Amino acid sequence: MSTQPAPRTTSAGPPTKHQLALMIWLAVFPTLTVLNIALGDWLQTLAPVMRTFVLATIAVPIVIYGLMPQLHRLRVYVLTRTR
Repeated sequence: MSTQPAPRTTSAGPPTKHQLALMIWLAVFPTLTVLNIALGDWLQTLAPVMRTFVLATIAVPIVIYGLMPQLHRLRVYVLTRTR
């Protein structure tokens, strides 16, 4: 009978509030920058409140459904990789 050690499994656990803040910033800042560049001429004609509404309506789904899952996976990979 072979007695090999069990494979080491490491759980990253939930992100700390500081990690989550960094992840959100890494997702939101580039998204808003790209949207402002892409829609800048059109947004310029809108009132500030409407401009913010349009940006938030487009940016929130991109960040929540597109970027945050990727950043969560990247975080887990970085924290659990073996050296």
